[in-house]
Amino acid sequence: MLPIGSIVNACAIIGGSLIGCFLQSRFPERIRSIVFQGLGLCVLLIGIQMALKVENILIVIFAVLLGGITGEWLRLDTLFERLGNRFKQLVHSKNATFTDGLVTTSLLFCIGAMAIVGSLEEGIHGDATIIYTKSILDGFAAIAFAATYGTGVIFSFIPVLLYQGSITLGASFFQQYFSDLMIAQITGCGGLLIVGIGINLLELTEIRLANLLPALVYVIVLTYFFG
Repeated sequence: MLPIGSIVNACAIIGGSLIGCFLQSRFPERIRSIVFQGLGLCVLLIGIQMALKVENILIVIFAVLLGGITGEWLRLDTLFERLGNRFKQLVHSKNATFTDGLVTTSLLFCIGAMAIVGSLEEGIHGDATIIYTKSILDGFAAIAFAATYGTGVIFSFIPVLLYQGSITLGASFFQQYFSDLMIAQITGCGGLLIVGIGINLLELTEIRLANLLPALVYVIVLTYFFG
């Protein structure tokens, strides 16, 4: 069974990114700056809405703390930067914000209830309606992000396709673990990371989000045992 919904989602991201890259060169700096700030505010709102869905706040707190310690110990930010720069070299991009765009949008497009529930729904019932809806949202978001970050946004379709496609193909296996509580906890923890994206976009401070990614693993483990 092909994960058609995830493939459509990937195509929507590619299409939106291409439009955004086309518009980027036609925006003066002051327009790009206000778009960047507007994106930051919108991402903050998305993150807050997601974070408020958390069911057990203590588990999320411990997950973020343990995730941050693990990420710093593994130096994930450096690892992702090297991988992004290597991929940048492979595609011969001269875009200075290539890696930032790739990492930021990959995180934004992969985290959330729609990605999990939609992929499970397609894998179990063959209904990709939720993923198609997500594809429309991601496509429009990709336009805005690509107009700001450039070509790096295009390649965020790769983690989206791998992540959602894997859940769809293994839906019968994952279904027993992705309870309503688990999805709420993952969404809440992911929402905090997305708030971090908004803060970075607004340049309020610099949060090393890559080093917080292990929190998503810890929240699953902690919720499974203590939820």
